[in-house]
Amino acid sequence: RCMARPIRTMDRPARAPASARVTSRATLLANVVATTMPGAPATSGLVAYLDGQPVGWVAVEPRTEYPKLTTMRLPWTGRSEDPADPSVWAVTCFVVRAGHRRQGIAGALAAAAVEHARNRGARAVEAYAMQAEPGTEVTWGELYVGPRSVFAAAGFREVTHPTKRRYVMRIDFDE
Repeated sequence: RCMARPIRTMDRPARAPASARVTSRATLLANVVATTMPGAPATSGLVAYLDGQPVGWVAVEPRTEYPKLTTMRLPWTGRSEDPADPSVWAVTCFVVRAGHRRQGIAGALAAAAVEHARNRGARAVEAYAMQAEPGTEVTWGELYVGPRSVFAAAGFREVTHPTKRRYVMRIDFDE
C-alpha cells in the first residue's frame, strides 16, 4: 500500500459519506495503478520483480503530480526553489513486501527511479528521506519515504535537513 497517495490525490471528496470516500479513493488508485501497465503512456512508479513475482514498488513522477507536496512547509524550509517546477521529479514512497526487506530491493528501486526520471527528461529528482537516530526503533510506516542511506547509495546529495529525522535529497542531472 503506497502511503504517498494522499499527498498525490488532493481531489478526493472531503465530506462525502465514508463509503463514497472509500469508493472514490479506490477509483483514483485504480486509475493511477493502470498507468503501470505495459504500454501505458505514463506511469506513477516502478515495480520490482523477483522470480516473476512483484516484491516492491517505488512512486516516482514529476513533483507537480503531488499538489500537497508543493504546499507543505517541510520540504521547502530553507529553500527558494519554485515548488511547481515540472522538470523536477519526486520519489515519494517505497513498498517492499514482507519477507523481501533488507535485501537491497529499496536500493535497486531508488537507482531505477533515478534512471526512469532521467530517461523521461527530468532535470532533477528529489527524495524526502528519513533517518532515525542510532538505536531508535522506526516502524515501516514511518519509512515509506525511504531511508536516507538508500538515497545516498543511489547518488542523492543532501539539500536540506529541515527536522531532526527528515532530509531533502536530490540529484541534478545537468551538473
